[in-house]
Amino acid sequence: MRLHIHDVIVVEGKSDTNVIKQYVDCDTIETNGSAVGSDVINRIKLAVERRGVIIFTDPDYPGERIRLTIDRAVSGCKHAFLPKEAAIDHQKGKVGVEHASMESIISALQKAKPTYSGEIFSVDITKEDLIYAGLIAGEGSRQKREMLGKILNIGYTNGKQLLKRIQQFQISKEEFMEALRKIEQET
Repeated sequence: MRLHIHDVIVVEGKSDTNVIKQYVDCDTIETNGSAVGSDVINRIKLAVERRGVIIFTDPDYPGERIRLTIDRAVSGCKHAFLPKEAAIDHQKGKVGVEHASMESIISALQKAKPTYSGEIFSVDITKEDLIYAGLIAGEGSRQKREMLGKILNIGYTNGKQLLKRIQQFQISKEEFMEALRKIEQET
C-alpha cells in the first residue's frame, strides 16, 4: 500500500518528484534550483492555504538555502529532513533526495515538523545548555549535532544555527534531554 500525503511537497527538481512519486501518492512543487522565483513562492503560499506544504530539500548547502528562502517567505510550512548519509549516491558522489531509499523518504515525510515563529512558545533550552552538552565549540561537537538532528528530525545545523532550529521546531527540554541520553548511549 502506497503512502498518501495530502500536503504538497516542495522539492528541488523533477528527479526528486519522480523518485518520491514511486513510493508516495502526492503532489509536488519543484523549485528548479536555488533561485526560488516569486511564481514558485506564490504557488507555495496557495498550497499552504489550501492543503499544507512539506518542504523536502536535499541535505546540503543549496537545499538548506532553498528551505530558508521558502520559510522566510511563506509561514506555516512543515519540514522533512533526510540525514546526509541517507541521500548519497556513492558511485557519483552526489547528495540528493533522489538518491534516498523508499524507507528513508517515507520516514522523513512522516516525521515532518511544522515551524513556529518563536512567539507562540518559549523554549527552555539556552545556548549555555548547548555548550554544556558539547554541541557547540568542542571536540566532537559536529558529530553530536549530526546525531541530535537525526534523533529530533530537525536536520543538521552548524553551531550558530542550532538554537534557532530548536526554537523553530519548538523542541521541548524533555525532548532535548532524551535526545542527549540517546547520544550518550551511542557514543
